Amino acid sequence: MKLYRVVAGASLALGAIALPTLGQARVVDVEISTAPPPPFLVESTPPSPREGFIYEPAHYAWDGQRFVWVDAQFIRTREGHTYTPYVMERRGDRWHYRAGHWDDD
Repeated sequence: MKLYRVVAGASLALGAIALPTLGQARVVDVEISTAPPPPFLVESTPPSPREGFIYEPAHYAWDGQRFVWVDAQFIRTREGHTYTPYVMERRGDRWHYRAGHWDDD
């Protein structure tokens, strides 16, 4: 019974410490030495806009170790905030990637 209380107390303490970090997003902004692979498909025209959403086309993103494919998506707008789309651009012999993010991320 005493062990149960120690484990439960430790779990609650760790949860209380970790909780504030769950709501904090961070902008991924990295320089990469490897070029992204060619896209799976090229979208000629984006779908019709949806009320209350922003459309982000499919693209490659950097997960810290490799490029991963991110499907096109509609992102719900946040009133009073501005969304900055992802950036993937060549800078000399390296690539710069910045994930899409809201102005308060």
